[in-house]
Amino acid sequence: MSSVGYAHLQAALSLSVFPLSCPARIQPVTRIHRIGDILAVPQQSAPGPEDLIGHVLFALKHEGVHLGILAQALPKIPPLAFETQLELAPNGVYVRKACFLREAFTAEKLHQKMPVRGAFIPLFDPRSYITMPGERNSRWRVEFNGLGNLSYCATVMRTPDIVALLDYDILGRAREFIDNLPVAMMDRAINWAYLHETQDSFAIEKEAPSEDKARRFIQLLRQAHEGAALSEEYLVQLQNATVSNPLDEAVAFRHEQNHLANGLQGAVGVTYIPPAPGLCRELMEALMAWANKAGDGIDPLVAAGVISFGFVFLHPFMDGNGRLSRFLIHQTLCRAGALDKGLVLPVSVAMKREERFYLETLQAFSKHARECWDVRWIDYGQYALDFTGDAAIYRFWDATPAVRFTMEMAKRALEVELREETIFLQNYDQVIRTVNEAYDVRGSDLATLVMMCLSNDGVVSNNRRRQFRYTVPAAVMDYIEQVAQACLRQQHEQRDGRADITRADI
Repeated sequence: MSSVGYAHLQAALSLSVFPLSCPARIQPVTRIHRIGDILAVPQQSAPGPEDLIGHVLFALKHEGVHLGILAQALPKIPPLAFETQLELAPNGVYVRKACFLREAFTAEKLHQKMPVRGAFIPLFDPRSYITMPGERNSRWRVEFNGLGNLSYCATVMRTPDIVALLDYDILGRAREFIDNLPVAMMDRAINWAYLHETQDSFAIEKEAPSEDKARRFIQLLRQAHEGAALSEEYLVQLQNATVSNPLDEAVAFRHEQNHLANGLQGAVGVTYIPPAPGLCRELMEALMAWANKAGDGIDPLVAAGVISFGFVFLHPFMDGNGRLSRFLIHQTLCRAGALDKGLVLPVSVAMKREERFYLETLQAFSKHARECWDVRWIDYGQYALDFTGDAAIYRFWDATPAVRFTMEMAKRALEVELREETIFLQNYDQVIRTVNEAYDVRGSDLATLVMMCLSNDGVVSNNRRRQFRYTVPAAVMDYIEQVAQACLRQQHEQRDGRADITRADI
């Protein structure tokens, strides 16, 4: 079974790339179409094994734009091959894209017998990719409309899942939700979101923040609404505020190699290695430049996913990268004006509940990047790390899984975490008010019992009954249970009613 397009270029030129999600293969079919995870290609439609430019044009036409492969493959193909194709089709869409990219990746001009004419063409097909307005190249009449530039660019496919999440308008629903809350309830819900976003962001890193550290992180989340532009100085300040060990506080982006480990001894314990310090700094500059203008052209949640995961994959600090990457989701949304009134979507709370999904999303990149490094164990904590891949794996990456995850977590943060906490607060207020009308109970005792009862499916536990038996009569505890269970029953009935309406609409 012979490979075609990108798969052929990868094999023929020994390129350093991640596995293709849908490689093209010659199959006994009569037309080019997808079968499972394979793009099936008839024998007569496939370029010859030695026709590398033919495979480039096939890939651009049928497989989209894979900059990671093209950045490595195009410089290895002689200029004459492009110029010959250009003579055959001087205004051809795909040969123009190939020539534009080769000149960009080599800084070597190809010979043109006549200028290209016709309308500008987008490098990335907007029907298949999320794109944004970019620079136009008049020589080839190609518009670079990717998420970045030709030194650092993420791609996000318009998969059915992502299209559905975009259509759902998560941020619009979040604004509507917060606008419909009474002011006092809105303030309490937002305060809860800040506190739990902080706690769970640290919990994902297996840390419990001190009271001072939690206070500082909450203050950071509130400062996200100031919409500051990303810069090295700003990110250093954020990093200093998020790390627990003063010795880990950075003064600049890292100047040494770092890695992630899983606790196992030897090379197998190294799970991810980000780019070397020099490349890291170059790509961070590109990521920050793009991030500071991304809100103008694409959905803020798409930008947030690219920026957050792009940052953590570059790992510009020796510590604190994970927490900062999640903070950047809020910072991106606020800078784009997508959240107001101090609202924060508790995405870290959702991520903590979906840690396996989070890990799988990280590993979609980190697992394959790790395979591009030769790791030798020297001593405890000391390794020889030799990069055997190509910088293109860090420059050009598929952010589709990252964006999908970010949007899914934002949706959960709204539809589950914030809504459930708001309902909890409404039930809490109702039970407190009803019990106070019937009994005179010390406020702090009543608050504790009601909170614990609602968190325990409307039951005051035996431990709580023993704890408060000298200050709260048993009849009061029974009444708290009665009122709490009535509130929870009403809540479940309303939820079932909404579900029935939804099914009827379908």
